Amino acid sequence: MPSFWSSIREALRGSHQDFTTGNLNRAIVLLAIPMVLEMVLESLFAVVDVFWVGKLGPDAVATVGLTESLLSLVFAVGLGLSLSTTAMVARRIGEKDPEGAAVAGVQAIILGLATSLLVGIPCLIFAPELLRLMGASSEIVRTGSGYARIALGGSGAILLLFLNNAIFRGAGDAAIAMRLLWVSNIINLILDPCLIFGWGPFPKLGVTGAALATFTGRSIGVLYQFYRLLHGTERLRILRKQIRVEIGVLWRLLRVSFTGILQFAIAHTSWIGLVRIVSIFGSAALAGYTIAIRIVIFVILPSWGLSNAAATLVGQNLGAKQPERAEKSVWRTGLYNMFFLGAVGIVFILFAEPIVGLFTHDPTVLPLAAAALRIFSYGNIGYAYAMVMMQAFNGAGDTITPTIVNFFAFWMLELPAAYLLAMHTRLQARGAYWAVVIAEASMAAVSIVLFKQGKWKQQKI
Repeated sequence: MPSFWSSIREALRGSHQDFTTGNLNRAIVLLAIPMVLEMVLESLFAVVDVFWVGKLGPDAVATVGLTESLLSLVFAVGLGLSLSTTAMVARRIGEKDPEGAAVAGVQAIILGLATSLLVGIPCLIFAPELLRLMGASSEIVRTGSGYARIALGGSGAILLLFLNNAIFRGAGDAAIAMRLLWVSNIINLILDPCLIFGWGPFPKLGVTGAALATFTGRSIGVLYQFYRLLHGTERLRILRKQIRVEIGVLWRLLRVSFTGILQFAIAHTSWIGLVRIVSIFGSAALAGYTIAIRIVIFVILPSWGLSNAAATLVGQNLGAKQPERAEKSVWRTGLYNMFFLGAVGIVFILFAEPIVGLFTHDPTVLPLAAAALRIFSYGNIGYAYAMVMMQAFNGAGDTITPTIVNFFAFWMLELPAAYLLAMHTRLQARGAYWAVVIAEASMAAVSIVLFKQGKWKQQKI
């Protein structure tokens, strides 16, 4: 037991272990604990917002749901760039080339800054029109346009937060990424109720205040990230001479990122499709979906932390010419993830109503949100293995395989099934939720078969 607790303390403090050697279980613990906590903190942004916004009524919650569905495209870009960044940085670290890792990190930041401008400016201008496109009522557009402008226009903070933490994760500095989100979340936790309800000297901004609080917290976190990157860690430091465009590295990063972005864009646009289908059944159904999906995200993001640990281990061990150790780490991480999400799913199935009751007491919204949460939870075990396998491919630099799997699972299976079950059966919105479970089970089966084939071990990056 002492060694177990010492491993936890080392994981939280920041480990100096070489993850390509030594005990594999210890390596997983040292990487996974800070990555899981990092994702817990990231998910707090969503949960805290919906907790306070839920007190403003269904229209305010629906505003958050519609905007978040559009933000999912920004998340797709951020995640796509992040996974290629983690893979390239991890490969260089595994090859004992920290300078190459720093150069790759700089190219990722350049891409992030450019993308922030390309995405943020149009979203800032056309936010109300985007809400209308998603089926928002005139009342939602009136009250929610300010929220959408800040959340979508300030999406650069999300992109850079993702990218900089991807650099730290790839280098094995997972504890730093975790602590950075502590800073952002503490600021968000304090500002959220102050700006929404006008506590103290703060203006009462309603739902717009939630967006401003989150944007402020994330932006300060990004500034802290840049400070840590420039001052360095034991594994990685960006020097002034490395802050330049390297066309060869930038092109390789873009090549891997393109399919990575497409991979997550396919997944996230399927959620936009689901939101559009659910919105047909009214604001109460949309609010119920929004609350349920925020709760699900709260537990899925920690599971992504475990998956990110697998991606880092795959990248570093392939760089160190140890493919068998890379494969073994993925199977073990997938098993741990299955136990975690399976246990959470059981809790959600048994206690859906009281859990949802923490966020809303609206008698029309609560049963709809509870039903959505319960149905989503049936797919947890399958999704647990699928997400680890997908991140393992990504960690190896093989972003094409997960993209193909996502295309068939989400666009060819989930969306058609959601439409048919929602519109042509008595299930209504519940039909869309069951389609998610069907797609997740299919993804798990296919990804395991493809992973066993082992072609990812030959991937160059």
